[in-house]
Amino acid sequence: MLANLNDVLKKAQKEHYGVGLFNTTDTDMLQAAIEAAEELNSPIIIGTAEVLLPSGELDLIAPSIVAAAQRAKVPVVVHYDHGLTFDRCIQALKLGFTSIMFDGSAGDAEENIKDTAEIVKIAHSFGATVEGEIGHVGQANTGDNTVTDSYTTKEEAEEFIKATGVDALAIAIGTAHGAYKEKPCLDINRLKEIRNTVDTPLVLHGGSGLSDDDFRNTIREGIAKVNIYTDLCTAGISAMIEGTKKDISYLAIRDMKVAAIKEVVKEKIMLFGSNGKA
Repeated sequence: MLANLNDVLKKAQKEHYGVGLFNTTDTDMLQAAIEAAEELNSPIIIGTAEVLLPSGELDLIAPSIVAAAQRAKVPVVVHYDHGLTFDRCIQALKLGFTSIMFDGSAGDAEENIKDTAEIVKIAHSFGATVEGEIGHVGQANTGDNTVTDSYTTKEEAEEFIKATGVDALAIAIGTAHGAYKEKPCLDINRLKEIRNTVDTPLVLHGGSGLSDDDFRNTIREGIAKVNIYTDLCTAGISAMIEGTKKDISYLAIRDMKVAAIKEVVKEKIMLFGSNGKA
């Protein structure tokens, strides 16, 4: 069933578990994510990100994602991740996405607030929710996840939420996008400070590659949504390599890929504690 962030994150925040966002650039990944959530009776957030569109154009993938969410036996948020442009965000809303993440964090702080607030107004008119981001979530493969002076502060979080009206907030506490070159150093105390200051559900980006304890600790201290993508890709690649070595058919390799990605999604759902929460 279609849902938005408010439908799944408020309960997650109250009951101290996390709901996973699993970006899905094709129907193989989509099938794996939906089946995993249904088998574990878990709410789930699926979608795609603007940087991924060259490998899965919105007009092509959106109808499949929305249809799968509508048919699902569990709440499914269809989320547009890291929207960088107004045009693409509006396109996603028109195509039926129930949630938008507008990411203006790389630019001027005042412009980020202004642009995010405008997206909030538009998305809410569609009945969709909005996630914003402040602070710097780095790129793991460049090693810049060690930067600490751009972590989100509690004052920034409070000001941003009041000024924009976002339904969820992605914060920077030491994670990074992509595959980590070195172990990340998460600022759990910073997370606690933010959680104690604001009531809006908090989001952890750059989840692939974190340890199980990292996930447990951040969810325990207030994270309600966790983003996963790289781990899905890694599982899919490994399955395809294995299938190719076995010299089996294309469809058999495809099924191996779906099964491998599905297993990773199930592992994350269990780790985040959202199983049985649908």
